[in-house]
Amino acid sequence: MARTERDRPYSQFNFIVSWQAASDNEGDSLGESDVWGGFQEISGLGLEITVAEYRAGSYATNEPIKITGMVKTPDVTLKRGVMGRGELYKWINAVRDGAQNHLKNVSIKLLGEDRNPDSPAQEWRLLKARPMKWTGPSLNGKGTDLAVEELVLSAESIDLLPDESDKAE
Repeated sequence: MARTERDRPYSQFNFIVSWQAASDNEGDSLGESDVWGGFQEISGLGLEITVAEYRAGSYATNEPIKITGMVKTPDVTLKRGVMGRGELYKWINAVRDGAQNHLKNVSIKLLGEDRNPDSPAQEWRLLKARPMKWTGPSLNGKGTDLAVEELVLSAESIDLLPDESDKAE
């Protein structure tokens, strides 16, 4: 799907979240059947590239040069959601019990106006992610609120996937 100029931005509440084991076909797109939760808000998508300053003693000027350093990936928070699939809780429990090899590649797709998950407006991939915090719903017998949950994921890297027009260049 080629990216074109738009008069209005995409709605931010049209997205889906899915995952697969990090060892399964890395780099392949995740299928619609892998969707495991619906959330109202996702935050933390991004990265930070650190810069180190260096100045050799023999430099004639007093300004340091800047060298690209490590890339830091923030934690991604999925808020106000419902996770109805038991596999997600099995993953959380496996990591809680110390399993170091239970990493997942998580896909977050911002859907276009046609809401087709096979041609998203934008897609982010969290590589080698693990759950680091899960907050269950607040339950109140007198309330009318939905039982919603929050999940925080720690990933080794976050990629912003190119759309089809970017791949052709």
